[in-house]
Amino acid sequence: MSKKILVTAGPTIEPLDPIRYLSNHSTGTMGYEIAKECVKRGHEVCLISGPVQLSLPAGVDIIDVETAREMKVRVMEQLDGADCLIMASAVCDYRPDREEAQKIKKGGSLNLKLVRNPDILSEASGKEGLIKVGFALETENPVQNAMDKLKAKDLDMIIVNTKSGVEDPFGQGKKRFVLINAAGAVKEFADIDKGRMASHIIDEVENLLK
Repeated sequence: MSKKILVTAGPTIEPLDPIRYLSNHSTGTMGYEIAKECVKRGHEVCLISGPVQLSLPAGVDIIDVETAREMKVRVMEQLDGADCLIMASAVCDYRPDREEAQKIKKGGSLNLKLVRNPDILSEASGKEGLIKVGFALETENPVQNAMDKLKAKDLDMIIVNTKSGVEDPFGQGKKRFVLINAAGAVKEFADIDKGRMASHIIDEVENLLK
């Protein structure tokens, strides 16, 4: 049975001035592969995407955003009628406390004050019946940190990978993932590309949606 699935992808960017911004290395590949897999299985998909250099999968409704606050607004607008939210985006946790109207000129040292961005998954947790899937990227203790995030945000499932000297989770190629469900069951996937991993994720989502 077709479901409405809301997917977020890519980074957010948080402006310092009209020229510069804070962001991260996310390419959006995982979120786009998930959206593609959902369409392949006949689901209705809305993809809310930060700035990426990827082609839009056929059959997907796209909403482009830049900042974390824009992404939050768009996610909340689309939650009505959604059966599942898959937050594959790499939302910046912090943003500058102010955006300068003009380019910051080079001079001495520059001190930046950062403030917390909204936690979109936590704010969506109150919607009854919504299946919530999160992602985590860790540099240490990936499974424990992911389990802590799963519980804190009341998720149904979380997928975690690791950034280290030997593991690069960004972009294309074969990666290693760990999938953890709400019961704490852990599944490991090694040497797998993001298209195949998207299929495993949606298998789990569809089981939850039955």
